[in-house]
Amino acid sequence: MASTEIARYLDVGAERVALDPEGYLVDLQQWSPDVAEALAAEDQLTLTADHWDVIDVLRSFYQRFEQAPAMRPLVKAVGQQLGADKGNSIFLMRLFPDSPAKVGARLAGLPKPTNCL
Repeated sequence: MASTEIARYLDVGAERVALDPEGYLVDLQQWSPDVAEALAAEDQLTLTADHWDVIDVLRSFYQRFEQAPAMRPLVKAVGQQLGADKGNSIFLMRLFPDSPAKVGARLAGLPKPTNCL
């Protein structure tokens, strides 16, 4: 569940999006592709088709299990939905440096995965 503490706001078009201290959305309903692009820009990331494919996997996983996946379940879900060539940690680390599960979840508008520090 997202934190209710608001640390700052992200202006996306005419909308002000509340973020918690770690940069995750306070209100998951405020997510949109434009919000994802704005969050990615803060991380100096340009979202490619591969990023969007993984974001779609993350959002589908959350819809099904009501939680953002940690790294192992993320790798497995990506492999099942996008193929073995993309279902590996090296591919995900290139897209979402540092922590694919955390960075990907944040960009997908999901809460921080529970098993990620």
